[in-house]
Amino acid sequence: MKRRLIIALLLILLAVTIFFVLKYKQKLADATLPEQSILQLPLSGPLASPFAEISGLAWYQENLILLPQYPNRFDDAGDGFLFYIPKDEILAYVNGQNQTPLEPRPIQLVAPGFYGQIARYQGFEAIGFSGENAFLTIESGRRKDNMLGYIISGSIAPDLSTLTLDTTKLTRIPPQTLSENHTDEALLVLKDRVITFYEINGKNLNANPVAHVFDFDLEPQGTIPMDNIEYRVTDAALDSGNRFWVLNYFFPGEIFLSTDADPIFESFGTGPTHVKNLQVERILQFQYSEDRITWSGKPPVLLELDHRIRNWEGLVLLDESGFLIVTDKLPTTLLAFVRMPE
Repeated sequence: MKRRLIIALLLILLAVTIFFVLKYKQKLADATLPEQSILQLPLSGPLASPFAEISGLAWYQENLILLPQYPNRFDDAGDGFLFYIPKDEILAYVNGQNQTPLEPRPIQLVAPGFYGQIARYQGFEAIGFSGENAFLTIESGRRKDNMLGYIISGSIAPDLSTLTLDTTKLTRIPPQTLSENHTDEALLVLKDRVITFYEINGKNLNANPVAHVFDFDLEPQGTIPMDNIEYRVTDAALDSGNRFWVLNYFFPGEIFLSTDADPIFESFGTGPTHVKNLQVERILQFQYSEDRITWSGKPPVLLELDHRIRNWEGLVLLDESGFLIVTDKLPTTLLAFVRMPE
């Protein structure tokens, strides 16, 4: 009886949330932004699996690196695999010169003793490079009171045969809220530092968010205050100058992240499919300084929604033409191109 009551209350809460989210979006419908369609890039090989669960993207030289949340899923004997796709093959597909599925190549992960070091390990979340130096964030925790992030470094072989982690040093990244399954989900690698971003930065949940700063030896260098961002931040991609982009996503099942006060939608309105659906799928531009990280004021890049819930987890820029984005296992593994609005 108690279980049924809890389920009934949760369903009522979900229904109320749906009502208020849609009502809030309807208020914004008078001013609408164009939405960008996505071009899906079909994959072959292991990453075509619905359970590949890619959690981050980055460029190494002229190759797109795809980071699985659980690299050891692809390796029965070793520490696991990351994968890469040459940029020229991606451009050939985007430009219509080749329409065969893209086949990611494996990169052997070498991480001696890594999997025994982190209690309640929940996988890798983000990756970035400075030359051959690699930096990755990791999530751990099972409950909201024991979540903990980490950053680790390593080196990639120039021929992309291996990525070797320095498992002698793991630096902790404390969470900024008491929230299950949320740690530092995104990172940027700058000239002499790495900046990591917590996943939840909404005003009602994380009133004073900060980005964590590390040197290349993973020594903490303090924090930078940043503007509130509603919903979730799932990856970041460096642009030119001091600008960068973040993937910003709302999954309808995470009702605690819903809001009736989103300054970005209120500044520009929402999109034709967004006003009819609960989820939010957008890419936002920010700018950073040593004093503060701020929203640039540029309109969001809104993705055209379809009937699927798409949990976008990885982001990179594709030259100046647009973005590459990737989902985890929801609804399946999707790698896609999004053109930059004119």
